[in-house]
Amino acid sequence: MMIYRKKILLSIVELFGGELSATNFHKILFLFSEKQTDRKYVFVPYKYGCFSFQAMADKNSLIRDGYLENSKYWKIIAKNANFIITLNENDRKSLQKIKLQFGKFSTKDLIRYVYLNYPYFAINSEILANCLTDKEIKLVEKFRPRNENIGLFTIGYEGRSIEKYLNILIKQNIKVLCDVRKNPLSRKYGFAKRTLQNACESVNIKYIHLPELGIVSEKRKNLNNQADYDNLFLYYEKTVLPTQNNAIKFIHSLISNYRRVALTCFEAMPRQCHRTRIANSVHSLDETIPLKHL
Repeated sequence: MMIYRKKILLSIVELFGGELSATNFHKILFLFSEKQTDRKYVFVPYKYGCFSFQAMADKNSLIRDGYLENSKYWKIIAKNANFIITLNENDRKSLQKIKLQFGKFSTKDLIRYVYLNYPYFAINSEILANCLTDKEIKLVEKFRPRNENIGLFTIGYEGRSIEKYLNILIKQNIKVLCDVRKNPLSRKYGFAKRTLQNACESVNIKYIHLPELGIVSEKRKNLNNQADYDNLFLYYEKTVLPTQNNAIKFIHSLISNYRRVALTCFEAMPRQCHRTRIANSVHSLDETIPLKHL
């Protein structure tokens, strides 16, 4: 059975004539998502404005399943389909209203509407000058994160989509993300090494993997309470960190060069992740560096 959010994607393409450019599709999906109370897709400020990595992953799935054409466009190839009737009443009405309001917009008009009404999502756009006036661009620039104060941060991706995760980093103006997992694999979409690296770099965040600072998976088994985590991290501090002075100094140098650096791993709670112990080691080299858990 097809998951509900994929039905939304197909319904949008269907309602807008069976084919949409990638730019137009993401703008329409974004406007629709803004109307939902339970959003199925979250967006990041990308090269051409609002963008959902999850939507693109779902597109690839729909291509494999024979619903969409394998091209840069969003084009339905399934015959005699009627996807919109599979949506709930609120979503159907919302999507139909969006079709009435934006169905005749040109690509440029659609881009301008989203950029001017949701300027945060235009901050990384490479086509601002083609779509907005100088005065309008200045309005967008007000939403660009400006904090350049030096800082070390930690962040876990547990319970977060790749888009929510990236937006946290963007709004904190993080310049470098250090992945301190031993094996950067994940069943959660967006957080395997290559996917995470591509996502970070697409929003102007440098990604660096430091596997030497990770903990082998065998040591992570049977962690049932905080005492188990504390014992693991005590072992880590005594046996692993003392051998990784170069890596700790490297992170410190990144802070000196890029100013705002984050360490990442899986766990949501800082006290249940070894990234906190790494951060403490870096902080001990210069206690004037602020440390914040995101």
